Amino acid sequence: MNRKTVAEIDLSAIAHNLDVVKRVSRNRPVIAVVKADAYGHGIREVSMKLVKEGTSYLAVAYTSEAVALRDAGITIPIIVLFDRETIEEWFDYHLIPVIHDMDMAMALSEKARQKGKTIKIHVKIDTGMGRLGLSGSHLIEDILKIEEMEGIELVGLMSHFSEADLLDRSFALLQLGRFKKIIEALSQKFRSPIISHIANSAAVLGFEDAHLDAVRPGLMLYGYSPFAQHSTFSIQPSAKNSETFSLIPAMEVKTTILSIRNMPPGSPISYGRTFVTKRQSTIGMLPVGYADGYNRLFSNNAEVLVKGKRVPVVGRVCMDLTMVDLTEVEDVKERDEVVILGQQGDERITAYELASRAQTIPYEILTSLGSHSKKEYING
Repeated sequence: MNRKTVAEIDLSAIAHNLDVVKRVSRNRPVIAVVKADAYGHGIREVSMKLVKEGTSYLAVAYTSEAVALRDAGITIPIIVLFDRETIEEWFDYHLIPVIHDMDMAMALSEKARQKGKTIKIHVKIDTGMGRLGLSGSHLIEDILKIEEMEGIELVGLMSHFSEADLLDRSFALLQLGRFKKIIEALSQKFRSPIISHIANSAAVLGFEDAHLDAVRPGLMLYGYSPFAQHSTFSIQPSAKNSETFSLIPAMEVKTTILSIRNMPPGSPISYGRTFVTKRQSTIGMLPVGYADGYNRLFSNNAEVLVKGKRVPVVGRVCMDLTMVDLTEVEDVKERDEVVILGQQGDERITAYELASRAQTIPYEILTSLGSHSKKEYING
């Protein structure tokens, strides 16, 4: 499929953002989350860059993602966060599955016994997310049973915060307290050392107590903070010192003007006549629509960049086309570049802005636009 949007991915920005993670977390091991095609940025290329720059682990949602990384030649440890039906491939590709319940652990142990092999695992603990993980009054006993199962080497404990922004830390503190209590209860009982991790991007940026043995960033690797409308922030390690860090968005999404029409006043534009020209207008057709991940909620509710100027989306976003008002842009012509996400001249459209207009979060903007676009990679 040859659609007209291009996602330009700056791998040097990925490297910079990983360096920020390392500096903020004081060089703790980094478990880089590259699920969902590296948040739309391209799992193979992004992962290879992260490995080159020294990430300790990669984390994916499903086994097929991990297999693709192994096939690409990546050899560092890969954690599979959610899968449970692909036991055979965990052994074949030397993966680290996350165990969510006792049935999963017993099935894995039986497979290991049959193969005469040992497999490393992490165990997920539900401290308040209410999604996946061991919980309940027998939690400690269950984890000890897993640790003693034949063919299983427990090397990690993990949990996940339910409130990404962490502006009100009361529940996050409760979750962290629960997790630490479990870690403390287990620390003297394990046969070998384990790592504990709970810090997502928000906790990496603003919750130092949650850094523990390793950090597990996702969104910030791609240049965005989950709890701020900007990518510059300060860390204050002491009362006297503070350090400012800036994340660099790694993705820009671009297209070109497909066609230009001169429309008289009173002309309806697109489905439903939700926009009608009030003046002689220059209307540009862009070869991008909701089939390309450009949200229909951007109808009459977003801007793009043309020749360094912001121009409004007019009318409803269609499956394959979006209309913009070019009347205020001089010397505009067909095939001129249009920036949907990113910078042109002095203007910039961020995933924060688009998320706000679509009443969603930057994660959805990046994964939607990136996954539907042809990707091109640059360094710097």
